[in-house]
Amino acid sequence: MRPATSSTTSWFAAAAALMAVSGGSVAAQSAPDGENGRYSMTPIPEGVLRLDTRTGTVSTCTKNDAGWACYAVPDERTALDAEIGRLQAEVERLKGQLAAGPTVSGKIDEALPKSDPLKKAEPKVAEGERKIEIPLPSDQDVDRLMSFLEKAWRRLIDMANRVQKDVSGKI
Repeated sequence: MRPATSSTTSWFAAAAALMAVSGGSVAAQSAPDGENGRYSMTPIPEGVLRLDTRTGTVSTCTKNDAGWACYAVPDERTALDAEIGRLQAEVERLKGQLAAGPTVSGKIDEALPKSDPLKKAEPKVAEGERKIEIPLPSDQDVDRLMSFLEKAWRRLIDMANRVQKDVSGKI
C-alpha cells in the first residue's frame, strides 16, 4: 500500500464533503454512470472544482467553518443563449414593423430639384449676422515663438554634439 499524498488526502476530503452535502444519501442514489461516477473533481487552490457529468454544471467547493459548500460557477453559455433569443425576438418585431409601415410604390411625377453639392447655400438672415472671428497672432507672439524655436534648435544641436564627442572619445 502506498503512502497518502496531499492530493489523495484532498480527494478523500472532497468525497467526505460531498457525502456531508448530500446528507449521507449516497445509498439512495442510483448507481453512478461510468467508472468515475457522476461527479468529476479537480483540486484547485481554493478547494475542489466539481463537474456534474450528467448536467454539465460546474461548481467550486470550498471548506469553511461550517463545513464544505459548493457554489455553481456562472454559465456564460446560458447568458449568451438568452441574449441571442432576445435579439432574435427584436429582429422579428422590427421586421413586423417594417412590413406594416408605409411603402412607396410607383414613380414620383415631379422631378427632384437639381442642386450643386459644391455650391454653398445662402446663409439665413439670422445666421448671416453671426460671424466667428479668429484673431491672428501679433508680431510679438510670432517673435516669441521664433525665439523659443531657435533656443530649442540650439539645445538639440549642442546635445547631438555632446553625444557625438562622448561616442567618439570612447571608441
